[in-house]
Amino acid sequence: MMPPRERPGHLADNVMHFARVLRGAGLPVGTDRVGLALDALPLAGLESRADLHAALTACLVDRPEHQLLFDQAFHLFWRDPDLRGRMMAMLLPRVEGRKSGVKPPQNRRLADALFPKRADDRPPPREETTIEAVVTVSDRERLFKADFETMTTGEWNEARRVIATLPFAAERIATRRTRRSAHGRLDWRRTMQASARGDVLALRRRAPRTRAVPLVVIADISGSMSRYSRMLLHFAHALSTQRSDGAQRVSSFVFGTRLTSITRALRDRDPDLAIASVVNAVDDWSGGTRIAACLAEFNAHWSRRVLAQNATVLLITDGLELGDTTQLAFETERLAKSCRKLVWLNPLLRYAGFEPKAAGVRAMLPHVDRFVPAHNLESIAALGAVLSAA
Repeated sequence: MMPPRERPGHLADNVMHFARVLRGAGLPVGTDRVGLALDALPLAGLESRADLHAALTACLVDRPEHQLLFDQAFHLFWRDPDLRGRMMAMLLPRVEGRKSGVKPPQNRRLADALFPKRADDRPPPREETTIEAVVTVSDRERLFKADFETMTTGEWNEARRVIATLPFAAERIATRRTRRSAHGRLDWRRTMQASARGDVLALRRRAPRTRAVPLVVIADISGSMSRYSRMLLHFAHALSTQRSDGAQRVSSFVFGTRLTSITRALRDRDPDLAIASVVNAVDDWSGGTRIAACLAEFNAHWSRRVLAQNATVLLITDGLELGDTTQLAFETERLAKSCRKLVWLNPLLRYAGFEPKAAGVRAMLPHVDRFVPAHNLESIAALGAVLSAA
């Protein structure tokens, strides 16, 4: 492979800088992919912008959910129309000063990667730093207690960023497989092997392996729940992308008048793109609600697929079902018997004097394991303890 510095023009420099932009935006682009792209571009040719896009896509993108973010970065980075004569000779951060009329990217992470703030652009530190820190802590406390329904636009955006950083520990259960351990039951086979080698007093032990309990999120997106559901979908996205133990599976569904699976959409690394794709894919957002019919569809077509390994179900709804609630009680009981734990998140619990007077709430409540509020950041942070509890 020809070293990057021996490539003609600024092609190698710009490809490597483009890879840095993608990494800053959250795409996993390694140095091997950059080398592959530098080898492929002379073979693919630079006769058109489409050829450049196709070659870089084949070398730098390996997951479908990264394609949209890559296309946005490519459109902003490689916008020099004269690809035959020369490639871009200027690094992209300098483009910010051009009067080209190009709109900044809508994606927050991509904007930070393309237009990083320089150190000399930062305002000088103030003398009253301690006073501002106290105000910041107070604002954070108010933010955690603020209701999602009454948040301003600034508070809403800050709440989304806070949810992405909240730690959520998964509940772990023992499996039939075992592993070597200092404690546990005796491993007679390894003990006898050690004795045969002369280590007579050595006792080998084994303990059960553990795995993270899968999670299933079923969120109501009807008109009365749309504001809460949008924020709780950010919570579901955080659960889907963190996976600190590397073994937890998260399946997500939304329902209004019909059930829709959004598991694949929430796999996008950027939460804004993930939620936007969910909203575009769902036709019954902020419409009516048919809780019983949607739970019946889940029990009939999805239960065996996603609840086969004792999953915990997070049911997000206010429980306001119209009409006869006999089927609702039957489907809720069926769902509770199919999962390990049924946790109901209801924003109506934000009221201190809440009583289960609605017929839908009374039909569902006897079959749930936990009935918890979900109306602000404080309740979502407390939900982490509920999910990790044995």
